[in-house]
Amino acid sequence: MSKWFPGRRLSWFRLTTLLVVVAALVVGAVFAWGSWQDQQEASERQPWSDGYVDVTATPSFAFESPGSTGPKNVVLAFVVGAPGDACAPTWGGAYGLDEAEATLDLDRRLARLRNLGGSAMVSFGGQANSDLALKCTDQAKLVAGYQSVVDRYELGSIDMDLEGELLANHDAVVRQAEAIAEVQQSTEDGLDVWLTLPVAPDGLTADGLHVLRSYQAAGVVVAGVNAMTMNYNSGDDVKLIDRVRSSLSALQMQLRAVAQEGGAPIGDATAWSRVSATPMIGQNDVRSEVFSLDDARALAEFANDRGMVRVSMWSLNRDRSCDANWPDPKQVSDSCSGVDQGDTRFAALLGAGRTGEISQVAEVDPLEPDAGPVVDDPETSPYPVWNPEAAYPAETKVVWRRNVYEAKWWTQNEQPDETLESGAQPWRLLGPVLPGEKPFERPQLPAGSYPDWVKETEYRQGDRVLFDGLGYEARWWTQGESPDAALVLPQNSPWRLLTDSEVAEVLSRVEAEPTA
Repeated sequence: MSKWFPGRRLSWFRLTTLLVVVAALVVGAVFAWGSWQDQQEASERQPWSDGYVDVTATPSFAFESPGSTGPKNVVLAFVVGAPGDACAPTWGGAYGLDEAEATLDLDRRLARLRNLGGSAMVSFGGQANSDLALKCTDQAKLVAGYQSVVDRYELGSIDMDLEGELLANHDAVVRQAEAIAEVQQSTEDGLDVWLTLPVAPDGLTADGLHVLRSYQAAGVVVAGVNAMTMNYNSGDDVKLIDRVRSSLSALQMQLRAVAQEGGAPIGDATAWSRVSATPMIGQNDVRSEVFSLDDARALAEFANDRGMVRVSMWSLNRDRSCDANWPDPKQVSDSCSGVDQGDTRFAALLGAGRTGEISQVAEVDPLEPDAGPVVDDPETSPYPVWNPEAAYPAETKVVWRRNVYEAKWWTQNEQPDETLESGAQPWRLLGPVLPGEKPFERPQLPAGSYPDWVKETEYRQGDRVLFDGLGYEARWWTQGESPDAALVLPQNSPWRLLTDSEVAEVLSRVEAEPTA
């Protein structure tokens, strides 16, 4: 008999039922708590969209003016190892970090982007597969190379783009992961690390999963995996957008599985927040695959519904229709999409409803209201101060009111900051004069780069010469007319001064030539 209920027997059925009910309530409470935590973690970051910018592509893309050219968030691509020193970071193998500032005004343009409320991350690697880790086997130098980029551009986020040869080189991947772990741990203000990897319709490849596991084993806190949803080449009739959805759903499950392997399981919502997509807008490398404007709308809807924090695109350079001079719309161009966009931009469609920004730590000085005339000091100006009496050919850079401008075409007596009709302003604002800058000394070409100018020689259009260490190109037939006149009256001179990019190209060619 029961002590508590005299005269009644204990019912094991009732007791079992009670225990099952209590257990169900406990499990339900735990599940609800876990689900709430999952939702909280997934919602820590505000969704954003960004676009890759090929920094070294021609024509140059004006990412520093987000209001007129695209989203406020950009991914600057690509930092790779130098051809002669795999541990030294360069932009596309063409410009060292200092050269990129001198030739491309990269630091200045990045400062302007941030001043206008934009943000940026830097991408390492890319399709060229010459990331520092591929051939740099000195771990200390490898860490220093990555760290120098993070420090110089004051980055709070980086993008590791692993493709081709690097992706298949497991030793290099481990080397990279361990180096990035050191950089992340030594960055006081935190560093978001995104992995950009190719995907198939069923998610990451075996090599891609190896990358994810290597980064997890190295102790890197991965912000997310950015799927390159492009160039599937599946050879079936499945629509491209359906392949994209399939690959992203598979990736989300893989993220959960790998996290579980590492002993730090994540929920459904958190996993989706760590999934990102980068379609190749318009014509893909696979001729049968075209990512359309409707596909962009569908992907944006899918990403918003699933809670994906980041959506990107390759590339902002391509976000426009090709003109009639592009002969084959099925041939990929690096400066247009290959589809008829009209006035619509892929960046706007993919970024619908996304107001967040890339994590960054750069201290941005707010733009102050005009306090009256600003006096430019030639001693602290990287380029000559604009002079209304001088004539400036295209690509000439000047300083005006503590900002640097570049001439779009030949101009004279047109003030750089003057408000003109849309498209009529001959100057492009690159950004502010940076602290500590000094007058820029244009690099002189070494003797022998081109023949020295000789007064008695006849020169035809396209001929190049050296005069006082500077390079000039003949605009038409000439004889006896000194090239230095181009510095004073360029519109009348048969000579034009070589542009900074042309000088840099010559210097890089000379440096690459073997010495006798």
